[in-house]
Amino acid sequence: MSPYILAILLFSLGLGTTITFSSTHWLLAWVGLEINTLAMLPLMAQNHHPRAVEAATKYFLIQASGAAVLLFAGVINAWLTGQWDIHQAAHPLPIAIITLALSLKLGLAPLHSWLPEVFQGLNLTTNLILATWQKLAPLALMLQIQPPHSSLLIFLGLMSTLVGGWGGLNQTQLRKILAYSSTAQLGWMILVVQFSPSLTTLAILVYVITTSATFLTLKLNKATNINMLAISWAKAPALMALTPLVLLSLAGLPPMTGFMPKWLILQELSKQGLPATATITALTALLSLYYYLRLTYAMTLTMFPNNITSTPPWRLPSAQLTLPLAILALAAISLLPLTPAAMALVAL
Repeated sequence: MSPYILAILLFSLGLGTTITFSSTHWLLAWVGLEINTLAMLPLMAQNHHPRAVEAATKYFLIQASGAAVLLFAGVINAWLTGQWDIHQAAHPLPIAIITLALSLKLGLAPLHSWLPEVFQGLNLTTNLILATWQKLAPLALMLQIQPPHSSLLIFLGLMSTLVGGWGGLNQTQLRKILAYSSTAQLGWMILVVQFSPSLTTLAILVYVITTSATFLTLKLNKATNINMLAISWAKAPALMALTPLVLLSLAGLPPMTGFMPKWLILQELSKQGLPATATITALTALLSLYYYLRLTYAMTLTMFPNNITSTPPWRLPSAQLTLPLAILALAAISLLPLTPAAMALVAL
């Protein structure tokens, strides 16, 4: 792809997200989401592979359906309340429809089935954008409407953490595992969005850091399935020593950074009188922990099956910049002591 076209597409991605961030009108928010979708499609189909084209087509159909339902809910809200302001959406019917439309665009369970298939058809760089940047605009709308105490959000959050953990158990493709991981992580954010928007913002920030570190690590090793992780230690031994810690941070184990939002979310749910929800959510995190430990085991404690006469894999020096990976991996592991500072910063 031409660097000029790539620059235009990346600028359009940033423009669409910025429009959605700054809009107070449902029509402008819809325009921002559509710009985001249209800029993402050429990035998906740039490989000219049937799987990539199939993934781009599925992504377009799902995102167009979600945007159409969102616009429909905005029209209903304007009909019922007489205005298009996002912050004044007080009627429960359009709020419920908007929540379901945004859940479809985010890939929350039970509207998640498109996400693993789309992830599997794309390369890791495009998946990184899809798993991080493309989640920001719908989450910003979810934060702006600030739905009232809703059992719908609790249901979506619990289903996402459960399905995100359960669905990744029998997967061997790393991209599908990371898709289910994304669904599970988003479930934690949706659970607390109605109680503490600042805590949701902190969870989004930690999710972006840990997920970006994981994707960049896999991209550096050119790993797409679990068996390929077994030869990663010979390519970058120091990085492979840190990667299990990044994966355990993604799982939410102390003393890594990923423990911070999960701990605070469970605390907030308990404060809101939802101890059963907090307990179920903590138990579903064990499902996700299993496949993170499975990746860790494959990476550090196994060797790729080979014999003496086999040809070793040809290793060329990678052109990927390693400084962003080093910064993100360090942030994913060591920011837990900054929890009070992070909470104070997010609450501003």
